[in-house]
Amino acid sequence: MSLARDLGAEAFDEATIDDETRSVNRIVEQVLAAIAPIHTQTPAEIRAARERGEGPLPALQISPRAKTRSIPGPDGPIPLRIFEPAAPRGVYLHIHGGGWVLGAAHQQDPLLESIADRCSLAVVSVDYRLAPEHPYPAGPDDCEAAASWLVRHAKSEFGSDRLLIGGESAGAHLSAVTLVRMRDRHGFRAFAGANLVFGCYDLGLTPSARRWGDRNLVLSTPIMDWFADHFVAAERRRDPDVSPIHADLAGLPPALFTVGTLDPLLDDSLFMHARWLASGNRSDLALYPGCIHGFTAFPNRAGRDAHERQLGFLAERAAAP
Repeated sequence: MSLARDLGAEAFDEATIDDETRSVNRIVEQVLAAIAPIHTQTPAEIRAARERGEGPLPALQISPRAKTRSIPGPDGPIPLRIFEPAAPRGVYLHIHGGGWVLGAAHQQDPLLESIADRCSLAVVSVDYRLAPEHPYPAGPDDCEAAASWLVRHAKSEFGSDRLLIGGESAGAHLSAVTLVRMRDRHGFRAFAGANLVFGCYDLGLTPSARRWGDRNLVLSTPIMDWFADHFVAAERRRDPDVSPIHADLAGLPPALFTVGTLDPLLDDSLFMHARWLASGNRSDLALYPGCIHGFTAFPNRAGRDAHERQLGFLAERAAAP
């Protein structure tokens, strides 16, 4: 039986939180309490530690199957990391998370390899430019360029022009921004699906994010402010190109929103799911009681369940007429 809940009071009832999820949350909170929080460090320090395998996250697992290449971008080449199964049914444009400041395409090889193999999709992850060295609009510009390149070249490069898009956290945000840009700037509405995992869609912060406070369960209000301050000036944060929750969302593809109820970004997914539906699009919402930001990376039942749900959605959208 799936741990995911539909939108309803039961999803937010503490009694529905399973013991394994509670245990994971306690461990995460204890580990994070013992180290300096993100917002007290520099981006360069955090990035270097991650590459060395230091910090709270497991050591990187680099797949020998990954291929890399570069495509032209608005301000220089954009690196892509590619996993290609035999005879792919489509292409999944993946955009990594990290608050627009951290992360890289090579830091989630096991996830991307699984999607390629289980869904028969060529997976293309874009190494967009990061803030604060490259603030808005550099990252969104690179993601738009990668999507535009796939529209022109997916068929010749991968044998299929069926496109899907998605990502986690900031990657979900950038996926939504990219969908709106591709519709408005390129007239392209043919993405078959959007896999949007605990994204931030309002950089001015939704109530759940603003009211969260200092408790560090991967994210806190100070940490979210730190990310946003590096990425974009405060006066731009209601711009629909920065906060897509304010955008016209009509004509966008079916989407799956995944989020835990103990994620400061909970309201982002709840509100964006509602706006997606109200704009005339199909939207599925998978709520995981008691799960925190980034929970899909944990090897527990909730993380596995969410991963399987996303694989099912991507496979369904890849095969849909």
